[in-house]
Amino acid sequence: MHTIKLFLFIIPLVISSKTDQDYSSYDSMSPEPKSRFAMLDDVKILANGLLQLGHGLKDFVHKTKGQINDIFQKLNIFDQSFYDLSLQTNEIKEEEKELRRTTSKLQVKNEEVKNMSLELNSKLESLLEEKILLQQKVRYLEKQLTNLIKNQPEIQEHPEVTSLKTFVEQQDNSIKDLLQTVEEQYRQLNQQHSQIKEIENQLRRTGIQESTENSLSSKPRAPRTTLFLHLNETNNVEHDDIPANCTTIYNRGERTRGIYSIRPSNSQVFNVYCDVKSDSSWTLIQHRTDGSQNFNKTWENYRYGFGRLDGEFWLGLEKIYSIVKQSNYILRIELEDWDNNKHYIEYSFHLGSHETNYTLHLVEISGNVPNALPEHKDLVFSTWDHMAKGHVNCPESYSGGWWWHNVCGENNLNGKYNKPRAKTKPERRRGICWKSPNGRLYSVKSTKMLIHPTDSESSE
Repeated sequence: MHTIKLFLFIIPLVISSKTDQDYSSYDSMSPEPKSRFAMLDDVKILANGLLQLGHGLKDFVHKTKGQINDIFQKLNIFDQSFYDLSLQTNEIKEEEKELRRTTSKLQVKNEEVKNMSLELNSKLESLLEEKILLQQKVRYLEKQLTNLIKNQPEIQEHPEVTSLKTFVEQQDNSIKDLLQTVEEQYRQLNQQHSQIKEIENQLRRTGIQESTENSLSSKPRAPRTTLFLHLNETNNVEHDDIPANCTTIYNRGERTRGIYSIRPSNSQVFNVYCDVKSDSSWTLIQHRTDGSQNFNKTWENYRYGFGRLDGEFWLGLEKIYSIVKQSNYILRIELEDWDNNKHYIEYSFHLGSHETNYTLHLVEISGNVPNALPEHKDLVFSTWDHMAKGHVNCPESYSGGWWWHNVCGENNLNGKYNKPRAKTKPERRRGICWKSPNGRLYSVKSTKMLIHPTDSESSE
């Protein structure tokens, strides 16, 4: 470009010089005929200018050619990148189709689980109705038998009445076993239902949005397939020799807290949560942490248990009794308040059977929180639908089943969960609380109730 500009600058100068020379010769000399050819110097200057112009054009052509080659290389790279992004887009679309198919399958399974849950609910309701009818018949027969015994004490019981009573008792036991099985299946179905919901949420979170289908810069994401553990999944315990409690499991070498199967003497197999502390393992019978489980339940619920062993739960009075009737046990209560202060207290205790309304008898051993439960007294367990005769109707106003003695107290670890903390005293009384004899009321955030045989010392 500089050569071209120089050439364009030289040509006017040459023409101007030639013109000036013609005019000067015309003025000084006499008129002569004009030469047909340019002067030799002018020709040389013009030739030199054209030569420089040629060199400049040659350099410009080489430079332009190099720039064109660079542009072609960049276009090739862009074409390759565009092709790779197209392949990635196709892979993303295929993964999206697969996720949609998986979601459809899960929705179908979810509907199946819902239908099974509804069927189980209807069966459970019918079984409960049959149980109530059978209980009414048994009460009626007991009254008749009592009247017969009073009126005719010397006459032996009729064989048909005895066989009928035995049959009714067997039917009642069968219904109870069936109810336990149905409840266990119902809990499993609820757990599977929650797992399916969790998988659906994961698929929604990892799925490709509609707007990203047209974006070439999006990268594919692999779907998450992590599943949660089943609640009733137990750790490795020999089924041909199932232990009677968590201490036996610990002595066999299982030193990890978690869910295990036990079978106390003269009892069925059921799952418990074993909580390892120092050099032993305790059986967790109650756990509350966040209020996710409603504890204002019926007598049947408190008798056979409710909740999730890996969350909030009540093990069940019948299961607790089957464990502690084997030997002497220690009851440990652990409390945590809303300032994250932790407290505990331990009792030696005795628990009665169903016939005694699971009467509890306590004697304090140790602890770092003042005792709030009556000692050396019979504490009777009651719920809103099952009141022990001669006791105050505490659960209806205080919520949740608990052990009471004559009057309502302000200590109910199965009460309503108040979060983050109740502001008024009546609300605290109806919730989880622990009131010491000196009048201090502890508003509780989390609780644990654990049991352990007395043949092994407990430790903090």
